[in-house]
Amino acid sequence: MAISATFIFSLAELDERFHALNDEIAERARRIPGFLGEEAWHDEATGLHSEVYYWQSRDALAQLAAFDTHLVAKREASRWIPSYRVVIAEVIAAYGHPTLGLAHIPEGAPAPVPETSR
Repeated sequence: MAISATFIFSLAELDERFHALNDEIAERARRIPGFLGEEAWHDEATGLHSEVYYWQSRDALAQLAAFDTHLVAKREASRWIPSYRVVIAEVIAAYGHPTLGLAHIPEGAPAPVPETSR
């Protein structure tokens, strides 16, 4: 089983504080045992961004949510993110190349879900 956490958001003007918090959270998240990889997308037409993080378990994802830096960023988020949606889901299947589009895959980590044939 794998868990995905998808963050879909619009952005206001970003400053150094945003980048510092965002970079620290991302770097720390990638070191959590059970982190499987991430992907990011931007839709030019709508201006929306999406970041998807994959985890081996909900417990691994919960570690990210408990970071002191993550809690600070949540308190200050309205400065940079006027609108957002978070979707937590269980990944039950993937088709095609199992890691296509993923970044920051830890060495030796399994694909978020085994490739499933049709």
